[in-house]
Amino acid sequence: MAASFLLRPLPSLRFSLRHLRLRLQIGERSLAGTFYCSAADSAAATDDYSRSNGSSVAPKPVKETGFFTRLDDPEFRKWKNKEAEILQDVEPIIELTKDILHSRRYLDGERLSPEDEKSVLDKLLAFHPHCEDKVGCGLDYIMVDRHPQFKFTRCLFAVRTDGVWIDFSYQKCLRAYIQKKYPSHADRFIKRHFKRS
Repeated sequence: MAASFLLRPLPSLRFSLRHLRLRLQIGERSLAGTFYCSAADSAAATDDYSRSNGSSVAPKPVKETGFFTRLDDPEFRKWKNKEAEILQDVEPIIELTKDILHSRRYLDGERLSPEDEKSVLDKLLAFHPHCEDKVGCGLDYIMVDRHPQFKFTRCLFAVRTDGVWIDFSYQKCLRAYIQKKYPSHADRFIKRHFKRS
């Protein structure tokens, strides 16, 4: 009885394998002659293509525009090196901020530890485009809490000495930091690595 229960899916498995094999054979036939090596004789490739396809127009050769061919380009190599440098520079503070916001290290409304607060102040808040508005009359401390409009989102808040607390975006801070430190590569890096600009 148990054997019949275990063997029940075999016909559907056999059908799936047969269907897959048929699809692969059809795919091989439809792709035959459409791609050819650029080192091959173009006249022979045109003749092979026209015989197999029934048309007299041959396809254009496929250019090698992949990632590995671009590595030979000095400008692209320069960009990749600079991108790696920027990532190495900003990754520690990104990891720290994500850990602060998304782990259970801090509860809602809890003040950051002195080490985390110093890192956030020096590497994030100092570069915010509206830092003066965020700090206002003076900064008392930084805390983590839920955003007032978006209840499921946690963010960092600057708590002023007058008791007012205002949220700030760590991504805006990072964008401003990158634009200040790496002005020639900032736009390309931000476009590639940040969701919104």
